[in-house]
Amino acid sequence: MSEYTARLQDAARFMREHDDFLIISHVSPDGDTTGSALAVGLMLEQLGKRCTLVNEGETPAKFGFMPGFERIVNLREQPLGRTFSCVIAVDAADSKRIGEAASLLAPDARVVNIDHHPTNDRFGQVNVIRTDAAATAEIIYELAAAGQFPVDESIATCIYTGLLTDTGGFRYSNTTPRVMEIAARLLAYGVKPGEIAERCLESITLEHVHLLQRALGALKLHYRNRVAALKVSHADLTETNASPEDLSGLVNYGRNIEGVEVGVLLTENAPGVVKVSLRSRSLVDVAEIAKSLGGGGHARAAGCTLQGGLEQAEELVLAKLGEALAGVGLRD
Repeated sequence: MSEYTARLQDAARFMREHDDFLIISHVSPDGDTTGSALAVGLMLEQLGKRCTLVNEGETPAKFGFMPGFERIVNLREQPLGRTFSCVIAVDAADSKRIGEAASLLAPDARVVNIDHHPTNDRFGQVNVIRTDAAATAEIIYELAAAGQFPVDESIATCIYTGLLTDTGGFRYSNTTPRVMEIAARLLAYGVKPGEIAERCLESITLEHVHLLQRALGALKLHYRNRVAALKVSHADLTETNASPEDLSGLVNYGRNIEGVEVGVLLTENAPGVVKVSLRSRSLVDVAEIAKSLGGGGHARAAGCTLQGGLEQAEELVLAKLGEALAGVGLRD
């Protein structure tokens, strides 16, 4: 038995032997973390267990089609006023990524940490980590198999959504034969791929369009067009009445320019607080850059949050990218 298989069984045993679970996901939730959390919640419900699903902030409305979505508690609007001893964290690369949800962990809390990020710091008592998985949802599918938890249409829909979104609609390099095999099996449960793709990948808001106009207007190319940087100021967010969800996908516009190796989006979420999103094409490991700045992620998709103004953050990130480009022979 491999260590990974043993950890899957440890996690399944934890779910069967305990009750009253807290399920937490990373801040600024995406399709993978949301689908994974909901799938785990549905598995626990099958076992007759109580569970509470939380996130530090609001979960994007576009994921509202997933079963159980309405149960996710936004801690900023609905403080729980209690703690939990049995915790399952999904898709969170480190304890900082769960944000304010950390305050809900009891002093004696046992944490099952299920994740696929190479930068995961193994903060759980049980760590189910597979860094070559395309999405945490892929691990959740394997957890269901290891624990012999029945998969139905609801669970299949949540897992499929995680796979779809973290592979960019099965277009990114992390789309493996295993991913396609799992996706095909999930379709047999009644998953509606066209509807999910429309909700998660195709539909955009008018606020997103307005942000895109401003971001593209601020686009600058660096290092002989190897880096494309876009910026969104706090004023941009306020004046367009945009939500964090409206930022989704903006960073890809820079990376997708022919000849660009790394796309960067710098977003001033609040005065003095800048979120950095990094996407690379094939050579630069942006996870290492993000990690050096206090963040994390994957080799081709990563991010971090910096204190200071937009210009200061841009200067720092560009300096790191210049070093990374030199390391792979792309900086003249």
